[in-house]
Amino acid sequence: MQHDILTPPAAPNPVPMVLDTDTANEIDDQFAVVHALLSQDRLQLEAIYPTLFTRPGNTPAEGVAESEAEIHRLLERLRVEPGGRVLRGADRFLADDRPTVANAASDDLIRRALEPREGRLWVAAIGALTNVASALNQAPEIAERICIAWLGGQAQHAVDAREFNLYQDPVAARAVFDSGAPLVHIPCYGAASHLLTSTAELDAYVRPQGTIGEYLSDIFRDHDEQYPGRSKEVWDLSATGYLIDDDWVPTRSIARPTLSADMRWIAQPDDAPLAPFAEAQYVNRDPIFHDLFCKLSEFDRGERSAGFAS
Repeated sequence: MQHDILTPPAAPNPVPMVLDTDTANEIDDQFAVVHALLSQDRLQLEAIYPTLFTRPGNTPAEGVAESEAEIHRLLERLRVEPGGRVLRGADRFLADDRPTVANAASDDLIRRALEPREGRLWVAAIGALTNVASALNQAPEIAERICIAWLGGQAQHAVDAREFNLYQDPVAARAVFDSGAPLVHIPCYGAASHLLTSTAELDAYVRPQGTIGEYLSDIFRDHDEQYPGRSKEVWDLSATGYLIDDDWVPTRSIARPTLSADMRWIAQPDDAPLAPFAEAQYVNRDPIFHDLFCKLSEFDRGERSAGFAS
């Protein structure tokens, strides 16, 4: 039963989902957003939630606004009207004395989770878990209505769990791990770190695919110094890849940990309620990139459309 809950509906059944993304933080979220929007035959994308981030010189509120603007840049290049499907997330991280932050994304997640539907609503989270945790803390009953696939943190065998998506808001990460919501955890190193690509590969298979291909190739090229042999992870494709075909991201069901104050995974107490949990062991990069490249080519030829679920 636990395995069934943590497995997306098998093709050709669509996977109802929302995407929670810190889209402007780096350059990998953009690939995942495009992947989701181009996968209408498999993913029933209902909404996108821009989430917050900080880096030197910007505030969380500025980060979420930048993420929202970046989503709209992608939609424009894909010729997709937002139609009220892009809902801004929290402008502050959670704290022990601030378990929720009022925001449109969390409100929308609660509403969609509680709508009558067959099966659960999948939440693909590829940034800090602020919006998801805020929704769970505000309406704990949605834990019985959603399933979360989160890219972030490190594997349980790592020295500690520290990673950008996790340490941006450890209170939110702890809340999600401690909730009863079924959770597929995709660690960064050792799992999503297999999603390496290069400028040469993108120049061959992405750049020729119209304005969206040029944009994705440009942001990848401009992100880091380029040199022969240079490659980079596109981490966030692991979450969309898992929902499209879970064979691409092999997982195992293991004991669900909680997060300590010093950001280490620790065992739950013996009397803690059992909640479905799996950890990704690996990511098969070839079928995921092949899927994205083919869909970009089909879109450029007019054989595939992009968009939200109708």
